[in-house]
Amino acid sequence: MTTFQKPHLQQPVSSPAELHAFLVAGARPASSWGIGPEIEKLVVDADTGEAASFARIEALLADLEASEDWRGVREEGRLIALVGPASSITLEPGGQLELSGGLRTDIHSCQGDLKRHLCDVVARGAERGLSFLGFGVQPFTPLDRIDWLPKARYAVMGPYMARTGDMGQRMMKQTAGLQVNLDFADESDAVAKLRLAMAMAPLLYALFANSPLLDGKPSGFLSTRGEIWSRTDPDRCGLIPAMFREGAGLETYVDYALDVPMYFIARGGRYLDLTRERFTFRRFLAEGYAGERATLADWDLHLSTLFPETRLRPHLEIRTADSLPPQMILAVSALLKGIFYDEMAQGEAWKLFAAQSDAERDILYRQSWRLALRTSHDRRTLRETALDVIAIARDSLHRQRALDGNGRDESIYLDGVEEIAISGVTLAERLLERWHGSRAQKVAILRDHCGFSL
Repeated sequence: MTTFQKPHLQQPVSSPAELHAFLVAGARPASSWGIGPEIEKLVVDADTGEAASFARIEALLADLEASEDWRGVREEGRLIALVGPASSITLEPGGQLELSGGLRTDIHSCQGDLKRHLCDVVARGAERGLSFLGFGVQPFTPLDRIDWLPKARYAVMGPYMARTGDMGQRMMKQTAGLQVNLDFADESDAVAKLRLAMAMAPLLYALFANSPLLDGKPSGFLSTRGEIWSRTDPDRCGLIPAMFREGAGLETYVDYALDVPMYFIARGGRYLDLTRERFTFRRFLAEGYAGERATLADWDLHLSTLFPETRLRPHLEIRTADSLPPQMILAVSALLKGIFYDEMAQGEAWKLFAAQSDAERDILYRQSWRLALRTSHDRRTLRETALDVIAIARDSLHRQRALDGNGRDESIYLDGVEEIAISGVTLAERLLERWHGSRAQKVAILRDHCGFSL
C-alpha cells in the first residue's frame, strides 16, 4: 500500500492563518532557487498508436525496477511508480508516464536528467513494443478503451469528475501536459508570480499548442487539452480572478482553496471519500469529518487536488503547456526561468498583460486554445506578444549567465519556440497539414512529429 501520510505534517490546524503560514514557509532566497520540469508522455503501442494497457506499462516499470536504479512504489500489490535518487517516474490516471526531477539550479542540469531518463525508458519501452509521444491528448484511443490506473484516489476522483463537467474523465485519462515548478522569495514575490503566470496562460496555450486531435480526428482546437481542462471542474480549474484584485495576497489563495470541495482525506493508509456532498476545506477546518480533525497533511493533500493554471503546493507550479516533442520540452522551462527569475524581465512581461479586465482576460484565455497565435491581444495578436516575451526571456537568460560546458547560456533552449513565434505556425497546425493517409501512415507521422527516440 502506498504511504499517504507525511509525518512532518501531522500537526492539527484550526485556523486559516496556519494554512497561510504553510504557503509562506515555501519561500526561499533567490540564491537557492531552482527549476523543475515535470514531463508527461503518452505511452502507446508502437504499431497502432493506441493507448498502452496498464499491464504493459506495469511490465515496463518492472523492467526499470529490476535495473536497481529505481525503487518501486506499489498500491494493493500493483506497481504504480518508481523512485530514484534524484527523480521519480509516476503514472497519471490513463497511464501517462511522467518524469519528475528535483529542482535544479539551471536548465542544462535538467537536460542531463532528461537524457538519462530517455535512455532508460525509451530503450526498454521499445523492447516491449511501446512508443512515447510528447503530445497533449491521446490521438486515437476513445475514453472507454483506456485503462484506469489502479490507484485508490482515482476511484474517488473518476466518478466525481463525471459529475462536475462533461470532459473531466477525458482530462484524467486522455491528456498530457508539461508543468514547471518555480521558487519565490517571499509572499509578495509569490503573488506577483502567480498573477503573471495566470495572465500568461493564453500565451502558453498558444505558443505550445500541440493537441489538435481527439479520437483520431481533428477536434477544431489547436490545444484540445485546453478545451478539455475548461470543461473539467469549474471549482478547481482555470484562472483565479480574485488573484488579480488590488491588494490580493496569499490569503486570497488560501480563501480560494478553502472553498474548493474536497475529494478525500487520508487515514490509516486509505482514502475517506468526501465527494458525496459539497464538503469544503473551510467546513472541514471548522467541523472536522467522521471524528477526524484537519492537519497540515490534509491541507497539503488538498492543495495537490486543485488544478488552476498555476498553483501553490507551496512551490509555484505552472501547468498550462501541452506535452511537447523532445526537442521542445525545455523551451517552456527556459521561457519561464527567463521571465520569472529576473526582476526586470518579470516587470516587462507584466506590462504586456496588466491592463486587461476580467472579461478581456477570459476571452483571451478561451480563444487561445482554438486560435493559438492568431488570437487577438491588445490590438495585436498573441504571435506578436509571444515575440516580445521571448525577447524579454532571452535577454534575461543572457544576464543570468548559466553556462553549459561549451559556454552557452540557457537562451539556446528558446531557439525552437522562437522559430514557431516568428512563423506564426504552431506545432498543432504543422501536424494538421500532414494529417492524411492510412492509419499506419498517421502513426508514422505522429512518431516523427512528437515521438521520443534514442
